[in-house]
Amino acid sequence: MRALHVGDDALLVEVSSGEEAQALHAELLRRRAEGSLAVREIVPAARTVLLDGLAEPARVAGELTTSEPPPAPPRARDVVELPVRYDGPDLADVAAHWGVSAEEVARIHAGTEFSVAFCGFAPGFGYLTGLPPRYEVPRRATPRTAVPAGAVALAGPYTGVYPRSSPGGWQLIGTTDTVLWDHTRVPAALLSPGTRVRFVPVASS
Repeated sequence: MRALHVGDDALLVEVSSGEEAQALHAELLRRRAEGSLAVREIVPAARTVLLDGLAEPARVAGELTTSEPPPAPPRARDVVELPVRYDGPDLADVAAHWGVSAEEVARIHAGTEFSVAFCGFAPGFGYLTGLPPRYEVPRRATPRTAVPAGAVALAGPYTGVYPRSSPGGWQLIGTTDTVLWDHTRVPAALLSPGTRVRFVPVASS
């Protein structure tokens, strides 16, 4: 574990894997909730956790870098189910990459329980892990200028759902009508780090 100072009151903590980042994020949230860590923001990413608004960043950095990595956090009880139509324009390409049929891609994807590792790119966008490494897929060689809201997509080890229309280079395998981000909802984001997610196939209309 390595802690890098960012400005006057922030630390970027680097770890060796996504699993360690999730565990560290959960542990830091626990410490803040119990009052042993005074920090304004705790933001996880693929292999880092940013702590912003620390009163004593040097002391916290020393504590973190001399301690053992925390154990994996307990799994969330509730599972968010996202209805999905496996009708994406890249479904056939993903099937060819996996060496299976399009129907099998849908079966494998829907049969996987995912977990939100971290959020970013756009409000409400979660990077979901869960697929075995053999199902990793490359990004498209040429990104699309506009990906529709609700597109279910794959890139590298991650699954994601576009919360709004935006450019993107992920492989599109399906569509959901679920609203991922709603500023009138509390919380606005349906998905947050640690959320368990399952995709439920529905028939295309």
